Amino acid sequence: MTTLHHHIIPADFEMIYTRLRQKEGRVYTDEEVAQLPVIAAIHTHYQEWLVRKASSQKLIDHLKKKNKPLDILEIGCGNGWLSHRLSAIPGSKVIGTDINFTEIQQAASVFQHIPNLHFIYVQIEPEVFKEKKFDKIVFAASIQYFASLRETIKSTLELLKPDGEIHIIDSPFYSLTELLAANQRSRHYYESVGFPEMADFYFHHSLDDLKNYYYKILYDPNSLLNKLLRNKTPFHWICIQPKDN
Repeated sequence: MTTLHHHIIPADFEMIYTRLRQKEGRVYTDEEVAQLPVIAAIHTHYQEWLVRKASSQKLIDHLKKKNKPLDILEIGCGNGWLSHRLSAIPGSKVIGTDINFTEIQQAASVFQHIPNLHFIYVQIEPEVFKEKKFDKIVFAASIQYFASLRETIKSTLELLKPDGEIHIIDSPFYSLTELLAANQRSRHYYESVGFPEMADFYFHHSLDDLKNYYYKILYDPNSLLNKLLRNKTPFHWICIQPKDN
């Protein structure tokens, strides 16, 4: 049975983030969440969900090929739609975590009938899972809400089994020369929609931040082949492993 645990989080972020998502049309009904990433073609964010459907399916296919039971942690799971899809992988046990109580409460409610899927309302720190290690840890459209990519990966690696993997999908990465302009664009956007303070919670990361870690780019949107094929997924898919793996 899906369970929901409680932990203290920054109230400002949760309130601002929830109000912003409402304005952007990113708050979904229970019925919609249960079907995601499939959504009605008339929905405002239909094209975005086509991208997320493609990237999530690539991730799921990759994990299925492991052909073994997997303990999976999704950090920043939101309404739980991807954790739900991951829980359908044979032999998987999935935990989704988030610091947004509204969304994760919805996740726990919508997917309460799934025995191998659980949700935790918590900020991720290594001590949260003192005796628990994971085969796979997923950040899907969430790494941009962590201030330091280096520190986030460092602490997340502590939660991995020796042969584990961290997967980052559906988040933008920038070259060092692009970071300033990207930051300015975000601030302008949040000001334009009436949430200028949200810019203080949204961070821009570069692949250079990963240079001290062992990582592979499983999908590069900037590769010549992907540009020629006009692939719609604009985000990198990055896999990080322990260095001694």
